[in-house]
Amino acid sequence: MSFVASDHEVQPRHRTRPSFVLATGLCCLTLLGAVGAQTSADLGGGLAAAPVSSSAQSQAPGTGSPYSGSVVELKVTGDVLPLTIKDAIQMGLKYNLGLILSAEGNEQARGARIRALSELLPNFSAHINYAVQQVSLAQFGFPATLTGGKEVIGPFAYFDARAVGSQTVFDYSALEKLRASNENVKSARLDYQNSRDLVVLVSGASYLQSVAASARVDAAQAELTTATTVYNQAVDMKTAGVVPAIEVLRAQVQMQAFQQRLLAAKNDFERSKLTLARVIGLPTAQPFSLADKIPYAPLPPVTFDEELKHAYESRSDYKAAQARVVAAELTRRAAAAEHLPTLKVNADYGDIGPRPDKSNGTFTTFAGLNIPIYQGGHTHGEVVEADAALKQRRSELENLRGQIEYDLRTAFLDVQTAADEINVATSSLELAHEQLRQSQDRFAAGVADNLEVVQAQQSVAVADENYISSLYAHNYAKLSLVRAVGVAETAVMNFLGGK
Repeated sequence: MSFVASDHEVQPRHRTRPSFVLATGLCCLTLLGAVGAQTSADLGGGLAAAPVSSSAQSQAPGTGSPYSGSVVELKVTGDVLPLTIKDAIQMGLKYNLGLILSAEGNEQARGARIRALSELLPNFSAHINYAVQQVSLAQFGFPATLTGGKEVIGPFAYFDARAVGSQTVFDYSALEKLRASNENVKSARLDYQNSRDLVVLVSGASYLQSVAASARVDAAQAELTTATTVYNQAVDMKTAGVVPAIEVLRAQVQMQAFQQRLLAAKNDFERSKLTLARVIGLPTAQPFSLADKIPYAPLPPVTFDEELKHAYESRSDYKAAQARVVAAELTRRAAAAEHLPTLKVNADYGDIGPRPDKSNGTFTTFAGLNIPIYQGGHTHGEVVEADAALKQRRSELENLRGQIEYDLRTAFLDVQTAADEINVATSSLELAHEQLRQSQDRFAAGVADNLEVVQAQQSVAVADENYISSLYAHNYAKLSLVRAVGVAETAVMNFLGGK
């Protein structure tokens, strides 16, 4: 997501272009595709501020990812719903599409395990057959001299009611496949837990984006109020013959520019709320307000080494990757075991005769030992495939281990940098407002034209945007940190605050 603001250039000789880019890509979403958002502001040069492009500002995070959608089950009410960040996260954990699909993947893994288990459990079936037949003797080549001139036998009845059972006594390959499926179920369960952390990240980030958009509306409203005051002051001074008409024109251009900025900010705020609603499963027609403002709060005292150790112990995606490696090892052993003999026992018991009342009990029991001798390279091919899959799983595990350290280091850097930026932005905002107050006083005293006022207004706008973006960056960095550690669902409220 990009937030870009550009200013109309009224006086080129005063042109400056302070700009910054706040990258807020949602990290660690390789299972679902890129779920990202980028916030930038270019509030540069000139005297009049132009509105921000709505299409550039309010793109939904993670568009195309299932985590950017939801299953809407709630009904629209006429009341305005006060929504806290905790409410948003809890709704995301219930209605987010990515989590729902992950739960279904968990069920698929359980189904595969049941199929693998069935290869080792007894199988029973029963059937009842009743037939009436007439057989042609000539068809089977019996001469008439041997059949007494008869060409057919029958019709005669045939009845058979029988239960059949089979049991695998020894099949090492099937046993290893069952163990592999157990690890796959474990991996799927951990992937589901990882999906919950991702939903916390996406829901929390969407809420933070809405909070930042709301703060931009408030800032734009305050800037417009100041610009309107300056315009009215210029009109009064022109009427009194103190200033020329250019002062009124300059103030009017600036005021209308801030009006455009406010309209764009309101539109972006409403669009960010729609994005939030889509992520957490709230009907887009449901009116709601943001109950949490998520002010600045310093990061609790934590150390990188402790959190990295904690991450390797807590990250569900890391433990899921470990389970997939074990599953791949067992699958490889199952493939290699296909050259081993297998032993099965089969039995049946039932009544057979011309009619149910003229039938006799019969049974059959036999054991079969199957010894593979040559299978045309089938077993070798499966072993080669299993070896390749095992190497892939191990490589993925090592890559994820490095990614976890990378995520944690970048989160720590982002938290510290954003905290420093907030300190600078707070001081800059205070100075910008003081500059604006003094320039207004100088204009009212007639010792300066309103060019200084317009420039000071622009400085306030830049300072407002810098502070809002820095605060968003800090809160998002803390959210990314708890995600990187793997405790997003349990620790997010402690790190972000909120109700």
